[in-house]
Amino acid sequence: MYIKSNILRSPHAFSTRQGGVSRHSHTSSLNLAFSRGDDDETVLQNLAIFSKEVGFDKESIVSFPQIHSDRIFTVSHLDCGKGYYFRDDLEGGDGYVTNERGVTLGIKTADCVPILFEAEKAGSVVAIGAVHAGWRGTVSKIATKCVDRMVCEFDLDKKHIRASIGPCIHKCCYEVGSDLYDAVCRDLGEQLALRYVVPSSTASGKYKCDLAGLNRELLLDCGLEDGNVELVSECTCCQPQKFFSHRYSGGVRGTMLSVIFIK
Repeated sequence: MYIKSNILRSPHAFSTRQGGVSRHSHTSSLNLAFSRGDDDETVLQNLAIFSKEVGFDKESIVSFPQIHSDRIFTVSHLDCGKGYYFRDDLEGGDGYVTNERGVTLGIKTADCVPILFEAEKAGSVVAIGAVHAGWRGTVSKIATKCVDRMVCEFDLDKKHIRASIGPCIHKCCYEVGSDLYDAVCRDLGEQLALRYVVPSSTASGKYKCDLAGLNRELLLDCGLEDGNVELVSECTCCQPQKFFSHRYSGGVRGTMLSVIFIK
């Protein structure tokens, strides 16, 4: 039902597509997003199953509409339930930070990069963060902006922040056009583009992009320590029976949820 990080100490999970009650072939079985073909009751039932397995209160979830941006929210108990139990008039964004217990941060993905963060003081986790990094969010440095937000909001030291980059599409399957290469060159520099967006060996004018590796390097460059940045190697597109993949399914699929909370 879910995968865990090897370095995060906070309760957390990267969901798979397994263990839920969705019956459509494309959402079977743990679809955790609305508007994918399941009725709302089924999605909420899947959330209840997932939350029970992971150990969080289902109504503590915070997961706003995602818009492939670099927008990050500082959230509190007043935001609990937004995105699942309260869905009207919500702002869109792609990241969260909090220092409150009883708030579960949720990032929805189906190939894009989920990144979960935690920060310690005096041996205890005092703040967490989560971001959804598609290629636009990656190029906009949403991951490093989340680190900066945590440092500024909660008076933290970067050497005490850990980040886990969860299951996502990897370079083996992520073939892209020159627009992504050009965007990385323009916003992140040619050297990063040459390392992480490389010409395809099978398709002229196409590139293979390593979004996970790019996010990892950006986090190291912004000051996180090497041992505090983990990259889960599983590719969502390579394992369609285990993960939902937008690329593999041509967009006809369910959605996974990555969560973290302070115990």
